[in-house]
Amino acid sequence: MKVTLFITCIVDMFQADVGKATVEVLERLGCEIDFPMGQVCCGQPAYNSGYVKESKEAMKKMIATFENAEVVVTPSGSCATMFKEYQHIFHDDPIWRPRAERLAAKTYELTEFIVNVMKVEDVGAKLNGVATYHPSCHMTRLLGVKDAPMTLLQNVEGLRFEPLPNAHNCCGFGGTFSVKMGNISEQMVDEKVDSTERTGADFLIGADGGCLMNIGGRIERRGKKVRVMHIAEVLNSR
Repeated sequence: MKVTLFITCIVDMFQADVGKATVEVLERLGCEIDFPMGQVCCGQPAYNSGYVKESKEAMKKMIATFENAEVVVTPSGSCATMFKEYQHIFHDDPIWRPRAERLAAKTYELTEFIVNVMKVEDVGAKLNGVATYHPSCHMTRLLGVKDAPMTLLQNVEGLRFEPLPNAHNCCGFGGTFSVKMGNISEQMVDEKVDSTERTGADFLIGADGGCLMNIGGRIERRGKKVRVMHIAEVLNSR
């Protein structure tokens, strides 16, 4: 299967190892990877900040860039959700709505693609230690991907899981929310760090770069010895 990779801004600029891990896992599963250089931001930050007209230009660019892809896979539930939202944003546009609908139909978050499309539940990963998992808001509540990450993680050799208390709570990132409402965001991420600490986990695993950047930054500032890992990195551990 030929997979076109939507890498996302956060992975591109801050978490390159997540991108490499995504490629290596998919290639190990037999996928041919295509990476269109024309991809830009999906428009989510601007759109969520109310700049709807301005964000549509980025959205059109992304629709055109991925138009000929067989399937689009991204290591981000949040950005995958945004691709799905395009069809609603362009609902009254007779030209761009059908193009957005076609993109939405072939876009998948990484774990969703591996489990539900490729029908793989064990990628042969190995990682020793205790782990807990943070389910990001967009991925679970909007995209609806809840079971696929745990299906894959439970088959990682050597990894033992402890449930994260109040796992459903937001970590406080929320894109520009963490900037505009910093004091509230800090209290929310502190709750998430406290919950992580109670599990005794060596690893906090998640599937959205923004959440992991937010939680990881707070863990580091508080001097906690928990390693924050994107699920793609875990699945690529050997």
